Amino acid sequence: MAPFPQITPERIEDLLSRAPRSSFLDGAFIGGVPSLGVIDPATGGELVQVVDADPADVGLRALDAAVAAQESWAATLPRERSRILHRAFELCHERADDLALMMTLEMGKPLAEAYGEVTYGAEFLRWFAEEAVRAPGRFRHAPAAEHAILTRARPVGPVLAITPWNFPLSMGTRKIGPALAAGCTVVLKPAEKTPLTSLLLLQILADAGVPAGVVSCVVTSDSRTLSSTLMADPRLRKVSFTGSTPVGRTLLAQAAEHVLRTSMELGGNAPFLVLPSADVDVAVEAAMPAKFRNNGEACTAANRFYVHASLADEFTRRLAARTEALVPGPGIEQESTIGPLIDEAGIAKVEELVADAVSRGARILTGGHRLAREGFFYAPTVLADVPREARVNREEIFGPVAPVIVMDDVDAMVAAANDTEFGLMSYVIGEDLREVTDVAGRIEAGMVAVNLGVASDPAAPFGGIKESGLGREGSHEGLAEYLETTYVRLPL
Repeated sequence: MAPFPQITPERIEDLLSRAPRSSFLDGAFIGGVPSLGVIDPATGGELVQVVDADPADVGLRALDAAVAAQESWAATLPRERSRILHRAFELCHERADDLALMMTLEMGKPLAEAYGEVTYGAEFLRWFAEEAVRAPGRFRHAPAAEHAILTRARPVGPVLAITPWNFPLSMGTRKIGPALAAGCTVVLKPAEKTPLTSLLLLQILADAGVPAGVVSCVVTSDSRTLSSTLMADPRLRKVSFTGSTPVGRTLLAQAAEHVLRTSMELGGNAPFLVLPSADVDVAVEAAMPAKFRNNGEACTAANRFYVHASLADEFTRRLAARTEALVPGPGIEQESTIGPLIDEAGIAKVEELVADAVSRGARILTGGHRLAREGFFYAPTVLADVPREARVNREEIFGPVAPVIVMDDVDAMVAAANDTEFGLMSYVIGEDLREVTDVAGRIEAGMVAVNLGVASDPAAPFGGIKESGLGREGSHEGLAEYLETTYVRLPL
């Protein structure tokens, strides 16, 4: 873990005193009376209050601004859009101390990981700054006629981007970056639990030169009314959502009314397969970030560990030892290597899943309980002898619990990995190239990490299959999600 400056109460007070606390519309923070509390999950206490916007009124005003700015932003030269995004990338790094500390305060992740998210989140702005000048298009002779085929890409139009609380910066940049690069205007709806980082991002975008109205941010506790109001308006042309599968289903149904373009990054239930040829050192090194990064609160987190019987004892013992060595604590403290869960409901869900597994015969090797301290801390946990029927095999844990299931057949491991409605992320550990490529090719997931515990990269297409979502974010595919293709037929 990289060192960082000592965080003092004075430093925290200074940041919170400077932070915007209201929605951002048409180039300015609109103000109002704060009433929505933002909670520090490390203490359970309130950090600040923000203005809880009226979702219908402020939402429609934000869409009005986006619609008014759409034509001029789409007509802005790609090189100029690129320049603005490059400047936003630079400002993220210049303000990394504020962004990282704010993420740790309102979400709970260790500060070292928050700095990592600044780097990761800013990179989406740089990547799409470079993609902005490479919009697709082609010209060719029609094979059977004296005509030419011309295709050009056009921006989809105003976008509603709905982001989750677990990665408050990078989920915003991953949607806003390609939208702006493509020439789309955006209304951002951040999670009500973590609005402060998003508001810092909006200030960065404004300071980078994004024109008024091109990006707005609506902070509200009533996400349902905001989304239904905007999606019922035919002027909105796309919805990009990251969150749970049940909410995604609802949004897809609403999107059908006006046939909106959608990008859906939904739930996960990632399998982690330790094959017979695996190097146990590599397996454990990959397992730690795959499971415990971001406090285990990631849609890509390893959720089910299927370990070949020949390696199970050694892998499980060493995983438990490494897990026991993690240091839970407030993310602002140097020694903390894992932070709190987001809220009481998050802890309650983890407690239910662990209790269910134990009632069915699982053994707790380490952890398995809430920590007796303020805040929402759950002890990093490894479960052994987990039966296939346990809920942890079917439900996304979203917490620091690693259930180990021992299997003695590779085909059975693949079948178990695919026995889920989800298909976002998977992990395959092995040294036999033929075995690894065969298994990776049979896993039903949008992403496969081989001998690694982290796979996300702004230059790679991020997304899932089955009920884990639609579309891709990042890479060239990420820009295409915000573009429509127009075909023009020309005489020769």
